[in-house]
Amino acid sequence: MKALREKLSYTTYLIFHPFDAFWDLKHEKRGSLSAGLVILLIVAIQQGLNNQYTGFIFNNRNVKHVSMLVSMTSIIAPLLLWCISNWCLSSVMEGEGSFKDIVMYTTYALSPLLFMNIPILLLSNVLVREEASVLVVLTGVANVWTVGLILVATMMVHNYTMLRTLITSVFIVVGMGLIIFVGLLFFSLGQKIFEFIVSVYKEILLRM
Repeated sequence: MKALREKLSYTTYLIFHPFDAFWDLKHEKRGSLSAGLVILLIVAIQQGLNNQYTGFIFNNRNVKHVSMLVSMTSIIAPLLLWCISNWCLSSVMEGEGSFKDIVMYTTYALSPLLFMNIPILLLSNVLVREEASVLVVLTGVANVWTVGLILVATMMVHNYTMLRTLITSVFIVVGMGLIIFVGLLFFSLGQKIFEFIVSVYKEILLRM
């Protein structure tokens, strides 16, 4: 448990020294996959809390219909897709990172959200509408900071240049879209096959 706390506390250094920190993650074993998954879980829970408990002035959602599970999935699913697409593309683009490395680096890159989500949530319950710009700025900083760290993570894990990282990231996003398309295609096909089997089964029962 102490070792896990040390791995988690490394996020405070990573936020301000991303290049050195991501290098140390790989070569000095300063982080771990388990700590990265804990970061992802905490951020996902925070997302669920934000969707439900953001001040009503700034929350356009119907909180009665907000699902914690769906809110958590909205963080976990895109990140998982990013990691899968990242790994698939890096395998053919001379990337050096394994799937485990990609997941660890990417989850550690969520550190800005880890530290800023709760303050944003608390502020949303005390600020008035005229002060909405404060939340917009803080949310924007957290998101841009996180995206920036994900790009740095991708660059460091695969030992790419920044230009190659940017080009690869575009392909990764396209790959995510293709994965979703293929997944929906297989889901639709599976649903039709299931419906066909059920109709054949019912037809057999009627003829018996």
